[in-house]
Amino acid sequence: MNKELWKKCVEFHGHECPGLAIGFRACEIAVEKLNLTFSKDEEVVCITENDACGVDAVQVITGCTMGKGNLLFKDRGKMAFSFIKRQTGEGIRVVLKPLKREITREENQRYILEAPAEEVFDIKPLNTKLPEKARLFNSIICEECGEATAEHRIRIQNNKKVCLDCFKEYTRGW
Repeated sequence: MNKELWKKCVEFHGHECPGLAIGFRACEIAVEKLNLTFSKDEEVVCITENDACGVDAVQVITGCTMGKGNLLFKDRGKMAFSFIKRQTGEGIRVVLKPLKREITREENQRYILEAPAEEVFDIKPLNTKLPEKARLFNSIICEECGEATAEHRIRIQNNKKVCLDCFKEYTRGW
């Protein structure tokens, strides 16, 4: 384990915890298996299926961020991370196996950081297509609240262009 990199992740996140260890270890696996380096632009893409502590480690280690458009959040509630090299399309999906509930947080953290990777994670082939690069969108002013909104997030309601916050969804329950 790279203790200096762990320390950097802890400083960024604010504290040590099993969640941060999950992201740290998932990144270590991806770096090793895909020979990843820090992504200055969009050379590496990470699709995270959770919005938990481990995502902070992803940002520190891989350089994937929401702002650059190479950290994508796919809300599935799973401790799963897909890492993709944009140039080649090569990638893996790293999924946490169930943890032991009868041990302490500290013991779980140590286990996540120190146990063999295959014992802690399922390391699978990529099961998604490479997402397109981040795009810039024109801003449209919402005709309800007056705030600028990216054009791909605008909806039409009562012949007005409205943002998602002002839009009233019509589902009829299904």
